[in-house]
Amino acid sequence: MTVSQLKPTLGTLHLWGIAVGLVISGEYFGWSYGWGTAGTLGFLCTTLMVAVMYTCFIFSFTELTTAIPNAGGPFAYSLRAFGATGGMIAGLATLIEFVFAPPAIAMAIGAYLNVQYPGLDPKWAAVGAYAVFMTLNIVGVSIAATFELVVTILAVLELLVFMGVVAPAFSFSNFALGGWSGADNFSLGALSGMFAAIPFAIWFFLAIEGAAMAAEEAKDPKRTIPRAYIAGILTLVTLAISVMIFAGGVGDWRALSNINDPLPQAMKGVVGENSNWMHMLVWIGLFGLVASFHGIILGYSRQFFALARAGFLPSSLAKLSRFQTPHRAILAGGVVGIAAIFSDGLVNLQGMSLTAAMITMAVFGAIVMYIMSMLSLFKLRRSEPDLERTFRAPGYPLVPAIALVLALVCLVAMVWFNALICGIFIGLMVIGSLFCMLVRSRAPAATALVNE
Repeated sequence: MTVSQLKPTLGTLHLWGIAVGLVISGEYFGWSYGWGTAGTLGFLCTTLMVAVMYTCFIFSFTELTTAIPNAGGPFAYSLRAFGATGGMIAGLATLIEFVFAPPAIAMAIGAYLNVQYPGLDPKWAAVGAYAVFMTLNIVGVSIAATFELVVTILAVLELLVFMGVVAPAFSFSNFALGGWSGADNFSLGALSGMFAAIPFAIWFFLAIEGAAMAAEEAKDPKRTIPRAYIAGILTLVTLAISVMIFAGGVGDWRALSNINDPLPQAMKGVVGENSNWMHMLVWIGLFGLVASFHGIILGYSRQFFALARAGFLPSSLAKLSRFQTPHRAILAGGVVGIAAIFSDGLVNLQGMSLTAAMITMAVFGAIVMYIMSMLSLFKLRRSEPDLERTFRAPGYPLVPAIALVLALVCLVAMVWFNALICGIFIGLMVIGSLFCMLVRSRAPAATALVNE
């Protein structure tokens, strides 16, 4: 089938399911690596700072999403604000975020399944997850979004169950013990740990902006998207803080700081290994991972689709299947993700686990995209004051400025503490830019789509 517009089929509830579902795996795993560098209290402070950044960002980002409802999301906004160079930077950064997050989630799915089936290789379980959910995304966006909504609701309910089950064993003294990077009192060393833990605090909220990539498939996006985003960020902030505090207060949090399944292990210390509650958490907990994994596949495919449709990537990636889904874009991201899974042990990342490395790489892409999006907001307010904005960022210019400044602080801290991953990220951005320029030189971009 030839290049086409995507079909609008999604309502507010579906969009909330996508926004929360994209992120909810961050409540199940990944964040606990932050305890290893910052301690519980230090990481709580880092998470609160990042929560402020995301809240300000989403209230500002929603203005762009409703004014320019395009499958490219941040790519479309930066292209309109800064031309081809700005669009390319934002588009590639978003692509890196959404392509490198799924391997980390897939490995966590494998780790959860390994709890029940010790003989199952987590890597092959992760590949199986790719096969199943790429297929579901290819079959159709309405079916995919309905599935996403169901598993997201189940994942939220399971987090509430987790907190209810462990609550009787909660002790704040457990949570606070050695809470400042292993020490009981705050120090400059603890401050360093707090900045080093930024990628794992961002993981709590990473990819919520991906719902923007479904804007072209949303019914009445100027009304449904603001409702979905605002409800989504409030849901996620509440869950992130609550889950972290309850998990850290039921025993020795150090035992949870370097594993992919902190919630089952935290519950095991309360109810025992053979409890029905324990088995329920492992199985239903998979819904949280599946929701994000499935949703991010939808997100990266739309980013490939939008870049290809605008002439930055080969046009074949913008072809639609008979189900009206960008099937080639879905498969392209899967190839990269599966390759990343099997790179574990082949690449020396200075002692960093594959999951932590993938999370950090995805966060680099996200932060660059956040910065470009906020700069686009300010630029478009000046260059296109008459652009129809059915939702305006509240507290402008202060709220988007807070998001921009905090994103810059996060980027500087991440570069300082993750030089190797930063170098790989820059290398990918340079290679991607050269490839995009080569494609554009051979086939002029159809950027008019962004300006409609």
